[in-house]
Amino acid sequence: MPTLREVKNRIRSVRNITQITRALEAVSASRVRRAQARVLASRAFAEKAWEILVNIQAASKSVPLHPLLTQRDQVNRVMVVVITSDRGLAGAYNTNILRVAQRFDARLGKPVDYVAVGRKSRDSLVRSGANIVASFSDLPASPTVSDISPIARIAMDAYLSGEVDEVLIAYTDFVSMLAQRPAVLGWLPLTTETIAQQVAAEYVKDVALVSEGTQNYDYEPSAAAVVEEIVPRFTELQLYQALLEAQASEHAARMAAMRNATDNATQVTADLVLLYNKARQAEITAEILDIVGGANALQQAIDNRAEAILDAQPAQGQLLDA
Repeated sequence: MPTLREVKNRIRSVRNITQITRALEAVSASRVRRAQARVLASRAFAEKAWEILVNIQAASKSVPLHPLLTQRDQVNRVMVVVITSDRGLAGAYNTNILRVAQRFDARLGKPVDYVAVGRKSRDSLVRSGANIVASFSDLPASPTVSDISPIARIAMDAYLSGEVDEVLIAYTDFVSMLAQRPAVLGWLPLTTETIAQQVAAEYVKDVALVSEGTQNYDYEPSAAAVVEEIVPRFTELQLYQALLEAQASEHAARMAAMRNATDNATQVTADLVLLYNKARQAEITAEILDIVGGANALQQAIDNRAEAILDAQPAQGQLLDA
């Protein structure tokens, strides 16, 4: 059994950890509300923008209006933008999305270039020996479209130059406060038919379907001018929405993980306090036993001495009579 000092030090350490986890839970709870509000406010617009792009691509009648809408006949190289967090203590949040990206890479069977968004994805991909072409970290807590423009520019330039034939986004889709789903979104080209549907359909996020029938669009001043302006903007918007979903999922996962850690630390503290009380009672019992044993030994010595004195008195009386 550990000593009282050891148990007391462990109780102090666990209580300090409880204070940290409770503080992190409170911080994540405040941040997740704002992140959830941003996600819900932009989700409808991002989904409608995606639907418009897909329908424009379908209505072009095999005549591409923009290079980002052009689907390659053969996919030889793929780029994957992996979005994770910069910090840990978020449960399985980072592990789940990295596992999805690695499984997708294994099933793809083609060269993959990675763009790591977040320190956790960068460190994991470096350890696995993946080909990282760019890395971004320390993004603002409330990002804007301009903050993700460098990421979008790298992906679009690689696709337009022919370095890669398809670009995907691996991120965590925010379902609710209790559920976050790792997902892969086909990003470039802007079409519903991606290589992700073929190799890892269970991870692919459902996107807007092409509307039935012929879609007639009126462009002013011209189709080329309008599409040239909105396609890059809507392309950046899809990455921005994925980043918002990932941030909301991160805060929700960290809040749940810290709540579980706080509950576990509280239970460990209660167990240690019980162990401390048992050890203290055992020590007190041992001290009482030592005191009682010493008192008994002292009483026995006194009794023996008294008997010796009494035995000696008759002998002295007999000598005096003689």
